[in-house]
Formats: sequence, structure tokens, C-alpha cells
Amino acid sequence: MDTLAVCLLAFFATGYFVLAGADIGTGMVLPYLGGSDGERRLVIASFAPFFLGNEVWLVATAGVLVGCFPVLEGELLSAQFTVVVALVAGWMVRDAGLWLRGRGGGLRWRAGCDGAVVGGSWAVALSWGWLLAALFAGTPERTATAPVGAVTALAVAALFVAHGLGFAGLRLTGRPWSRAHRLVGRTGPGRSFALTAVLMGALPLFAGLALDPSAHTADGATLTLLVPVLLAFCPLLVAAQAWTWHTFRHRVTRPSYL
Repeated sequence: MDTLAVCLLAFFATGYFVLAGADIGTGMVLPYLGGSDGERRLVIASFAPFFLGNEVWLVATAGVLVGCFPVLEGELLSAQFTVVVALVAGWMVRDAGLWLRGRGGGLRWRAGCDGAVVGGSWAVALSWGWLLAALFAGTPERTATAPVGAVTALAVAALFVAHGLGFAGLRLTGRPWSRAHRLVGRTGPGRSFALTAVLMGALPLFAGLALDPSAHTADGATLTLLVPVLLAFCPLLVAAQAWTWHTFRHRVTRPSYL
């Protein structure tokens, strides 16, 4: 059961970084990809059908961490409290911008929501980088020091941006596509997205190797109760994700995905 619990944690965390990293990265470069209000709406429409489903992977990761690794979860939340608060705040601001953008009728309202999407996306990416700096060092009980944390945060944020540009190159059309393709270069959006997906997925795996979560598992009775339920949840989550990607597989040609 210990091995299955570790595999589940790795599965959900990897899925989150690969899938949610795409829409977070695209949101980070929204001002570059969208030069006008209509173009920014087009960029948002490219990842709007996916972002809620992608966030389920983070919720599942947190659930596995709380249920199967309570000691490790306690160390992370207490020692990394500031970083986690910044991450959750960025997440909430970003989602608020996405949900509320179409609720107002003026350009200023939409510009403010776009700013919330961009700022929230950067806050999430940088917070993950700072948190991963501590995890890579195998010290979840204390926050990474400023130089190491800042460098790691910027490097992880750059990877989020590259991942988002590859995703945008696969999803967009017109001028936003041209701007994304200009930065992706000769590699092409497909290869670029595949490469950054591998690197994004490697982030939580490297963190897990440094932490050795198998040494922090819950007692056998708890794992016997939770692991089968989580295993049964996996096919449902994968099926829902596959359906979403199949349904919205075409490039976005207008500022609506419905």
C-alpha cells in the first residue's frame, strides 16, 4: 500500500504540472499573445475549457497528501505557510479574473480582469518555484533561502512560460498564433509542448526523490481504506480529461469555445 500511495501522489502531481502548467503559462504571456481586447479573449478561450479540470489534479494531489502523508503535509503547511498562501492567493485572483471577465461591459473591467489573470498566473508559477526550491533540497521543514528560492522560482516560471507558448501554438490562430510561433521557433509548437511537458512532469518527480515520501506514509489501516478509493477515482479523472481534450481539440478561431 505504501508504494501505491507514493505512485498515486506522483501521478496526480505530475498530471497537474503537465496539464495546468499549460493554461498557467499561457495566462502568464497573455499581454504578449493578445495585442487587443479581442485577441486576449481569443487567448483566454484557448484554455478556458481546460483550466477547471486541470485544477482537479491539484485537489487530488492535496487529498492524497493529507490522507496518505499527514506528517509530510503538516511539515509543508507549517514551514512553507507564506509560500502556500501566496500560491493560493494567486490561484484565487487568477480564477476570479477568468470567471468575471465576461461579467462587465467595459474595456477597463476586462483589462482589470486580464491583469488579474496575468498577475495570478505569475504568482502561482513563482510560488511553485519557491516551494520546489525547498523540496529539491530535501528540506520541507524550512523555506528556501532568498538567493536559491528566487533563482529556482524564476527558472520554474520560465518553464511555465515555455510550456504555455507551446500550448498556445497548438491552440491559437491568427496573430496570437504568430506571436507564439515566433518564440517557439523552428522546433514547432508540437515538439516544444512535448519537451516542456516532460520537463514539467519531472519537477514533482525530482521533488519526490529528494523527499522520499515512502518514509512519511500514514498507518496501514488508513492506507488500506484510502488507496482503493483513490485508485477507483483515477480512471474517472483520466476519462473526463480525455473527453474534454477530445471535445475541444480544434484550434480556437473566435473568442468563444461553446
